[in-house]
Amino acid sequence: MDRTWNNKAWFLVLPVLVLVAFSAIIPLMTVVNYSVQDTFGNNQFFWAGLDWFDDTLHSERFWAALWRNLLFSGIILAIEIPLGIFIALNMPKRGWGVPVCLVLMALPLLIPWNVVGTIWQVFGRVDIGLLGRTLASLGIDYNYVQDPFDAWATIVVMDVWHWTSLVVLLCYAGLVSIPDAYYQAARIDGASRWSVFRFIQLPKMQRVLLIAVLLRFMDSFMIYTEPFVVTGGGPGNETTFLSIDLVKMAIGQFDVGPAAAMSLIYFLIVLLVSYVFYTVMTNVGKGADQ
Repeated sequence: MDRTWNNKAWFLVLPVLVLVAFSAIIPLMTVVNYSVQDTFGNNQFFWAGLDWFDDTLHSERFWAALWRNLLFSGIILAIEIPLGIFIALNMPKRGWGVPVCLVLMALPLLIPWNVVGTIWQVFGRVDIGLLGRTLASLGIDYNYVQDPFDAWATIVVMDVWHWTSLVVLLCYAGLVSIPDAYYQAARIDGASRWSVFRFIQLPKMQRVLLIAVLLRFMDSFMIYTEPFVVTGGGPGNETTFLSIDLVKMAIGQFDVGPAAAMSLIYFLIVLLVSYVFYTVMTNVGKGADQ
């Protein structure tokens, strides 16, 4: 049977395609163009080929920043995913407490990134910050400006405070979609709370957990505003992630070619790791369904 194609439908998506071209494709092509050229100012460019990519991949500065990114994302996922699941499991499913908890969980997500960084920058200061002065009064030597461990701890706690709510809301949405019949059958069988979580709740949350892991990895791996506002990449280069290093190279040093090459490698790493996460978690989900 022959299908009738209505080509007029393309006119409906044409505005979206034009918008995507201007907001994504054209800037991407511009970055690709810069990554294979060199400039000495006055808008004069010279062909450099793949030299900037080779320099980036053999740069200790790049690998050090990449390691800090991977470490930060690993810590964030290890904390926020289990914590988000735990909070979602203990949130009320009925009654007046549901809207109250949902609003409280959504509040941190409404705060802009630069405001979050400013809040924690002031909050952690040892002279006027509530956290800094409290720790100092307890005899704890805390200074996120001078101590690398304190800087990392501040950024991690800040991100956990800001983004765990996203994991909570996603997991909660997966939990409330589970029919009551599953829980009734579990009670009849005398299943423990761990068994209910292992065989009912966790499998039903796998899709939302996949979304949560992907979103939190991509956002934490590309984090820029919060650590830049709080520490500026310091002390030294201890919190200089790839995003901060990239901005320093492109704007501070005006090394347009190396910065463009690094940004493309950065982009490909995000795509690759996200694809690995997606493949692994979807295969685990198929195994659980079987």
